[in-house]
Amino acid sequence: MQNILYLLLRRLRIPLIALIMVYAITIAGFVLIPGQDDQGEPWRMGFFHAFYFVSYMATTIGFGEVPYAFTNAQRMWAMVSIYLSVSAWLYAIGATLQIFQEAAFLRLLRLRRFIKKVNSLEESFWLICGYGVTGSLVVQELAAQGIRSVVVDIDQTRVDTLELENALVPVPVFCADASRPDNLEYAGIRHPRCQGVMALTNSDNANLSIAIASKLQYPKRQVFSRTQSSLHAANLASFGTDLIVDPFKVYAEYLALAVSSPQKHLVFDWLINPKHRPLSSLYKSRQGRWIICGFGRYGQALYQALVRVGVDITVIEPDAQRLDLLDDGVVGIGTEASTLRQARVETAVGIVAGTANDADNLSIIMTARELNPQLTCVVRQNRHSNERVFQHANCDFVMKSGAVIASRIMAYSRSNLLLVFIDHLLQQPDVWAHTLLNRLNRSVGDERLAIWEVVINEAKAPAVHSFIAVEGSLQLKYLMKNPHNRQEMLKCFPLVLQQGDSLDYVPGELQELQPGDRVLFCGRAEASREMEWNLNNYNILHYSVTGNDAGNNLLVRILRKLRVAE
Repeated sequence: MQNILYLLLRRLRIPLIALIMVYAITIAGFVLIPGQDDQGEPWRMGFFHAFYFVSYMATTIGFGEVPYAFTNAQRMWAMVSIYLSVSAWLYAIGATLQIFQEAAFLRLLRLRRFIKKVNSLEESFWLICGYGVTGSLVVQELAAQGIRSVVVDIDQTRVDTLELENALVPVPVFCADASRPDNLEYAGIRHPRCQGVMALTNSDNANLSIAIASKLQYPKRQVFSRTQSSLHAANLASFGTDLIVDPFKVYAEYLALAVSSPQKHLVFDWLINPKHRPLSSLYKSRQGRWIICGFGRYGQALYQALVRVGVDITVIEPDAQRLDLLDDGVVGIGTEASTLRQARVETAVGIVAGTANDADNLSIIMTARELNPQLTCVVRQNRHSNERVFQHANCDFVMKSGAVIASRIMAYSRSNLLLVFIDHLLQQPDVWAHTLLNRLNRSVGDERLAIWEVVINEAKAPAVHSFIAVEGSLQLKYLMKNPHNRQEMLKCFPLVLQQGDSLDYVPGELQELQPGDRVLFCGRAEASREMEWNLNNYNILHYSVTGNDAGNNLLVRILRKLRVAE
């Protein structure tokens, strides 16, 4: 990247040359033109006095004629010099102001400031490529967890929006094409604190370029990407992209789970979504036929997911060719009552308004409810600006692509053990899910569910690591003790305990911990903060286990280290 001072001097070379020439000519004139001293004797001005006089004359300060009064010839030359030097300065200042108003130069200044901010980061951060609806949700969620992020977006309007927001933590942001490798380098992809890259732009080609550039340069760095086609998803998977999110496919599986297993669906929702559905919203599963309005990529994903769980489907689609291979299809949009009656809406149990037009989707829902008030309504929201309208629609489910992608990415970024647990959840009977749901409800109620991972090692849990080294073992329950009152338990419980290659789901409190173990907890956010005391402070952990203070003077610390070394 070019040096700003060098670029500025190069752009100002003509004004600077003109200014130097004017100074040289005017100074030479004052040196050559004879004058008189205070005694009337001939006197010539030296270069120092000439430069001194021209300097304050050209800047219009005007200290007078020094060191002696000028002759008429000198005053005539002074008048010429005034017009020459003032004109030269005006030309130079005007050229400088013009440069500072140029978009290219301002962009270079912003880039320099952006690079300086990124290089000064001392905490771990995520590189977010794209600050649309998905990117903004991800940045907000990371900030809520105290995690830094760096944003690159091609739209200056969105960049300005982020800069004006009152973020919980400062977010370095720059307007650039994130698909270019040099822009990724400016944004800190080489930074040792960069945890990974999230390709969240609206372009599949741009996301593919970002993922390729990241994986080729840093294969071990995590890369998450959104996509809207199976072709790009396969391409992303071919070179090891860690997480690929197709919002249509993800939401189709989400809705199919709600229809086939409401208990598992609500547990899944609590684990994945930052603002989970309340227990009172537990979907009452009804056997019957569903109607899907719109058979594009979203409609096709829904059709396949619902058919897999044994649901009968009627499709309403204006393109007759898309209905050729379907057993039950109606040509139309679904906004008209006649079309919905043709699709037998009176006997359906649910309807999905899944077109690419928000007005049509809302119209479909309103018309369908008039014909069948008992319908379960699922609506697709395409534009974030229509959020308020969809809130008043009171639908059972609202599909928002940005929120779907953000929730799945944030779930994976917390811990890969969460997705392992979700896979286990989907294989369990409804009774198991019902028991887990009741336990979640006792822990957090309708409050937000926090999920965090604890790694038993010297860096992440030094107190636990030292305690096990000294005492030989530590039961899992002591991590969940209230550090202020050991008789109380924190509002949390473990979901997964990984010991080597073995996984224990919802482990018991008496499970013995060993160095290297990974534990995935869920519960209230304050429980996560309180647990930090037990993880990092040996005295408090010792109190949680025994009820006594371990002591932490110099002699005790030396003896403890000797025991660990043995």
